[in-house]
Amino acid sequence: RLLRMEEFFPESFRLDLKDERNAFFELCKEEEIWICKPNCSNQGRGIFLLKNPASVNALQAKLHSTEEHPLSKGVPHKAPKARIVQRYIQHPLLLEGKKFDVRSYLLIACTAPYVLFFAQGYVRLTCVNYDAASDDLTVHLTNQYMQKKNSLYSQLKDETVWRMEDFNSYVNEKFRKTNGLPKDWVFTVFTKRMQQIMLQCFLAAKHKLDRKLGYFDLIGCDFLIDENFKVWLLEMNSNPALHTNCQVLKDIIPTVVYESL
Repeated sequence: RLLRMEEFFPESFRLDLKDERNAFFELCKEEEIWICKPNCSNQGRGIFLLKNPASVNALQAKLHSTEEHPLSKGVPHKAPKARIVQRYIQHPLLLEGKKFDVRSYLLIACTAPYVLFFAQGYVRLTCVNYDAASDDLTVHLTNQYMQKKNSLYSQLKDETVWRMEDFNSYVNEKFRKTNGLPKDWVFTVFTKRMQQIMLQCFLAAKHKLDRKLGYFDLIGCDFLIDENFKVWLLEMNSNPALHTNCQVLKDIIPTVVYESL
């Protein structure tokens, strides 16, 4: 069964498309938070939150002035980077008070014929407790590059990454009874949902892939679980980080690379 996009992907708008840009500025309301991301970037670079009318108005004015500026017309390298705005999920599930997401892997092993593999990854947590009102990006973005900017990172770095087995045990212990979850929800319901979403995204994009023997790619897929245990796809990364700067990653990343090859 094909999913509807709103079932797994937060409402998003492309700011480089006039119709979508205008639709966003008409839609956004004072009490809502949106996250603005540049296209083709990583490590949290260029990401910021839109948390009030002033920040939205400032963005709108900046985009308008760029559009009107004669240098940006007909000169591709002068045009602004494409960006999206995405509805921010303000009530994520928390682990010991901290925001987290899950990095999993999709290996497109071959495109002639299509061969896909799924691999479990790891859980990425913030150093400090979650507060939706915070202006500190290390509270909102879980990737290691961003967490390194937090003063607590050096002493907490091994706590910012969990194995999926530890995550599964935590959910079994803390949430299973109170939320009526099946045993091992992480390795059953959650894993199946990640695979279902990945497959649908692949089917939507496969016509854009070159079909040639020897072509493959490892995709890093980031999922967020909200407080109602709904699974959201945040993004898919064609150049996932393969650093091993903490013990869990030293165990997981080499295996992912070895099995991919």
